[in-house]
Amino acid sequence: MPNREESVFAVLSPFRIDPYFRTRVWGFRDLRPWYDYVVEGLDREPIGEVWLTGDDCRIATGPHKGKTLAALFAEQPEALLGKKASSAGSPLLIKVIFAQEKLSVQVHPDDQLARKYGEPRGKTECWYALSADHRARVALGLKSGVSLEDVRSEILDGTLENSLQVLPVSAEDMIFVDAGTVHAIWPGSVLLETQQYSDLTYRMYDYGRPRELHIEKSLEATKLTTRAGKVPPRVLADRTILIDQDYFCVERMPVRFSRSSTTLPAPGEPAPGLSYLFAAAGSARITSPSFGEIELPTRSIVAVPASSPVFAVQDTGDLDLMRISPRWPK
Repeated sequence: MPNREESVFAVLSPFRIDPYFRTRVWGFRDLRPWYDYVVEGLDREPIGEVWLTGDDCRIATGPHKGKTLAALFAEQPEALLGKKASSAGSPLLIKVIFAQEKLSVQVHPDDQLARKYGEPRGKTECWYALSADHRARVALGLKSGVSLEDVRSEILDGTLENSLQVLPVSAEDMIFVDAGTVHAIWPGSVLLETQQYSDLTYRMYDYGRPRELHIEKSLEATKLTTRAGKVPPRVLADRTILIDQDYFCVERMPVRFSRSSTTLPAPGEPAPGLSYLFAAAGSARITSPSFGEIELPTRSIVAVPASSPVFAVQDTGDLDLMRISPRWPK
């Protein structure tokens, strides 16, 4: 028979997470209508990223309300991640990116290079376009024939954009950005980014902004050809798989009035682990006899721990529900 401590930590109910607003020089001062957030005072930097699962995000509902996400991962890693998780701590950083100006041209290291410099993991990511207007573009990879020597000289003379492949972005596009891909986000879109939990960014070129560049490390991290690009959706009977890669899976989950949590994992999916439910549009309510109701307003996120009791997701108005799950590379 389990002892009292084991029984307390055996089950962890879903909980909503408060967003954490990150300043960025290329961001917006007013995030409405996406979020009710306005930067007051010209001496404060604009907001460029809204972190939905960052370590500093605070739990908004349930018995752990007010605690940081990092603290809960430290206290209850198995209840959150499941027994087969390959590491403790939050595996995914999910955020919404608001770019009013061009981001720096940058590259992220893969796991091997990150560990060479004492970091636990690299950074592979994907972008899902929540919205996009006629200006929306991203730079994704280098043009064919471009060498690292070309990149170095173009960084120095300010012409690096000439060697970048540029993709137009439309609403609902999913774009994969594997580690080693030279990339940049340009204005015109609002992107939901899902990535390995890492903030490692090597800036190559920053349009004259007075920020540190990491030219040597960025060149070391750069791969001349990568798998980056747009990913076509796979429409199945009960879900649309937007991307399923080594580190993450992002799905759109139709909810017709109500949907049981037992139907959220795909058939054949590994043993239950952590997942997140994000309301890309509309709103939902999560209900269960085992815990109180949890509201899921537009563009908010709920964590579903591996040990979660069964629950139902109810559509409370024009819900566009996304399920985001970590994957553990072999």
